[in-house]
Amino acid sequence: MWLINRKRNENADDSELIADYKRSGDRKKIGILFDRYSHLVFGVCMKYLKNQDDSKDATISIFEKAMDDLKKHDVQKFSYWIHTVARNYCLMQLRSRRAMVYIDDDEGPGEKILHRGGEEHDSSKQEGMMQLMEEAIAKLNDEQRTCIDLFYLKKYCYQDVSKITGFTMNEVKSHIQNGKRNIKIHMTRSSHENEFE
Repeated sequence: MWLINRKRNENADDSELIADYKRSGDRKKIGILFDRYSHLVFGVCMKYLKNQDDSKDATISIFEKAMDDLKKHDVQKFSYWIHTVARNYCLMQLRSRRAMVYIDDDEGPGEKILHRGGEEHDSSKQEGMMQLMEEAIAKLNDEQRTCIDLFYLKKYCYQDVSKITGFTMNEVKSHIQNGKRNIKIHMTRSSHENEFE
């Protein structure tokens, strides 16, 4: 097994470790976070990259990137933050390969975000669609963006999203539905605008 949870001699919580790292620059603090969360990051990478060696490399790269990013950002909940960093890293890797990623929900297939392997398609169109999707998600309010992220990209069920966010089940469903609608509206509007440029 590549990742083994080693015995943790450090009892400090994540926020204490981050604060100590920012203050001292001691990489051992990142090592402790790596021990705690590398299996989570590796799991995210496997979900997107579908390859063990690529996922191992990505996990190392993500934690190396985290050493710089933690100095710049105020991270409140490390587990959520590193999950998001890992997902974004993998999406960028897939984007560079022009891979196809589908986001599915309980109602069936979701939106095609990227195009992967096999047939050649219009790469500029793919890049444009990816950019539109990223812009649309960024424009959502915090509640919609968080629920969309957890439900579609992290594959949590409604109940788990409710527990994580503190929203009721009805609020979660409403934020997801409204978020989906707003993403489609933004992408449709932007696509039409681009046609006339």
